[in-house]
Amino acid sequence: MSESALSPVEEANAQLRGKGYSEAQLSAVGVTLRRKALLKGNKIVSPLSDDEDTVLHIVTHCVPTFEALGRRTLTPQELRACLGRQRP
Repeated sequence: MSESALSPVEEANAQLRGKGYSEAQLSAVGVTLRRKALLKGNKIVSPLSDDEDTVLHIVTHCVPTFEALGRRTLTPQELRACLGRQRP
């Protein structure tokens, strides 16, 4: 990996910032064990845990912008359902 390349967790966090979320509202956190990551914050009911690339895919394709989410809170179940619709 070159110095300018972002890890999947860094890329997910960059996308979340671009969608209007602060770190406290929603962020990806890398877990050293087997390239796992958590998606957590006060805009998700409970943390979602999966591999780093899957968390990045969820952030990219399933997490709405902060404005579109409004007062709602995401659930891991709705994000996994979206993931199921995105992948064959």
